[in-house]
Amino acid sequence: MQIKVMIAEDEYLAREELIYLLEKEKEIILCPSAETGEELVDLYFEHKPDVLFLDIEMPGITGVEAAKQIMKFTSNTPLFVFTTAYDAYAIDAFEIEAVDYLLKPFDQGRLHQAVERIKKRLLDKKEIELPNTHPSSGKLLIDDGEKMIVLSPDSIYYAVPSQRMLEIHTENDVIESKMTLQELEKKLEGLSFFRTHRSYLVNLNHILEITPWFNGAYNITLKNKEKTTIPVSRSARKALFERFGH
Repeated sequence: MQIKVMIAEDEYLAREELIYLLEKEKEIILCPSAETGEELVDLYFEHKPDVLFLDIEMPGITGVEAAKQIMKFTSNTPLFVFTTAYDAYAIDAFEIEAVDYLLKPFDQGRLHQAVERIKKRLLDKKEIELPNTHPSSGKLLIDDGEKMIVLSPDSIYYAVPSQRMLEIHTENDVIESKMTLQELEKKLEGLSFFRTHRSYLVNLNHILEITPWFNGAYNITLKNKEKTTIPVSRSARKALFERFGH
């Protein structure tokens, strides 16, 4: 089992020490590291690691705050291991169900214990996942608050939160639902849908073109009558191009 790991640590020596110790562990694949909470959020959505080693105290948003942001905008939450020089922060870490909590300076034996916990948690997670999360009919049931609408995934162009509702845009209709964008993304997992931005889920089959915008971001234009333009965040750009084999 290969485990993708990302480190978020603003102290150079602590970051290099953790990289060195993790490289000694079997089945660990290290993703690029982050030095701030903000950088971590961007890198997470670009590389989608299985596990995040987070320093609780970082410039800008803290490790805990960064973890909460990631949990808010993804349906497939990674595992969290928090690191710090102060054990007083342990309660904050376990409030978001962290797998483990490591004190600095790091110890190889203690880190190995954390890695073994991670492996067990990932195996348990795989066992409870259903082999096929899609209905046998290939249709979705969308509750609009008054009735259940039967919808083909192919008919969806994109979805975006609006006020307290989720707008699901098809060729001719806009269906509102109380489900979250994350819940819809989970229902469509394995199909041709992609999160171009934290607020947009797009059907890749309905993209007309992708054009540069500014500062590394892009826009996509859909094939619908309105030629809707949707942003592509910098963190999602690489993964989007990879979906098209670029």
